[in-house]
Amino acid sequence: MFAKSISRRWFVNTIGVVFVILVGFVVTLSVMVQNSTYNGMELALTGRMDELLNWLSGSSGGYKTSEFAAITRDYIEKSFQDKSKMEIMALSKDGQVFITSTGFEPDRQQPMPDYQMALMSEDNSGKWVGELNTGEKVMAVTRVVRSENGGLIGSIRYMVSLERADQQTMLVIVVLAVAALFIMLLLTLSGVYFIRSILVPVRQVSQSARQIAQGDFEVRIQKARADEIGQLCDAINDMAGELGAAERMKNEFISSVSHELRTPLTAIKGWAETLRDGADPATEEKGMSVIIRESERLSGLVEELLDFSRLQNGQMQLLSERMDILAELDEAVYLFTERARTEGKELIYEENISLAPVYGDRNRLRQVFVNIIDNALKYTQPGGSVTVTSQLDLDQVRVIISDTGCGIPAEHLSNVKKKFYKANQLVRGSGIGLAVADEIVAMHKGALDLESQEGVGTTVTITIPLCK
Repeated sequence: MFAKSISRRWFVNTIGVVFVILVGFVVTLSVMVQNSTYNGMELALTGRMDELLNWLSGSSGGYKTSEFAAITRDYIEKSFQDKSKMEIMALSKDGQVFITSTGFEPDRQQPMPDYQMALMSEDNSGKWVGELNTGEKVMAVTRVVRSENGGLIGSIRYMVSLERADQQTMLVIVVLAVAALFIMLLLTLSGVYFIRSILVPVRQVSQSARQIAQGDFEVRIQKARADEIGQLCDAINDMAGELGAAERMKNEFISSVSHELRTPLTAIKGWAETLRDGADPATEEKGMSVIIRESERLSGLVEELLDFSRLQNGQMQLLSERMDILAELDEAVYLFTERARTEGKELIYEENISLAPVYGDRNRLRQVFVNIIDNALKYTQPGGSVTVTSQLDLDQVRVIISDTGCGIPAEHLSNVKKKFYKANQLVRGSGIGLAVADEIVAMHKGALDLESQEGVGTTVTITIPLCK
């Protein structure tokens, strides 16, 4: 599990890279400190070497074999003040040490690589860093002294212990390593805290998403911070709320459609059984009328469901043409004239003969008008009225259908065009008619707007662009 986790990727990509960088930094800085220390010591030895060579040349204006031994002996015994810090040796021209600043007999078995390098080099100098036979690490610098004609007179060798310098270098390395470890510790602790602040909410989001996928839309994630993770928690919670609301509307829709289908089927079945058993002509005519009316109602409901399915699947096609929108509005109003009179409601139609043609599907636009007028009559009580008007407004046609019905509560107004949504569960209907109408108008590049006040009535404005 860890191999595929965010923690592992963070550990490898961040801690691993920082660790490599810090190790490289410590190693590089340690080498630089050691080289700087060694170079400083070499410069100190070279400076003392030049001081002695100036002493030798200053006595007689040049280097002479006869004076070399006496002058170096005198300098080492009387003038050399740094005997506690470094050792100086004087070598004869045959390479034998004849005096040292320590006063002890030198180790004849100790190799002197720097002396051999000085003999072979063009600048008569050589340097060696290594361990003595005693195991002590030292730096030795040798300068060969020659006469004016190039003859070998002798050599001078300075040597200093590197033990203290290495101890100081090691101390610096330890300090750097401790600092690097401290940085790594701080980075790891802060990174763990940061990763936990991400992983814990992510795990909660993952668990909640699984619960939502299993149908538990009541689950909510507790938001700890108002950051991107908090925004994700809000989004998941909003999604769960929307899914829960959609689930409830779907269930209500199924229940409503079942009732809408059952009512006409029950009427059809009941009258069919009555007519089968025999009836007088008046009863037979009444029964056939009911069967025809309820069949048409059932057919309309099925067609509405099919239209909704086509819209959801993107399969609804418009058969658009240049058309007279007024003719379709007239026909829709005419369909409901008798129903309004029968239900004791007034259907007022203010015809406008100056409407310009539009480009659209005449059947679908008539379906929109029928749906809106049907809704207006359903929600209007007997004695109320439904008014249908139309007007030409620059480059578009407005069809306005208003009623004096119960109105839509303000909290429902923004949702009534959503699929399956019904603001009033006591009125028959599937809850998808307005959604289908809104989609059809949108496909004509128009708009369907609602204004409503509870207890006063509702106004629906349908806007369709004119033919260009």
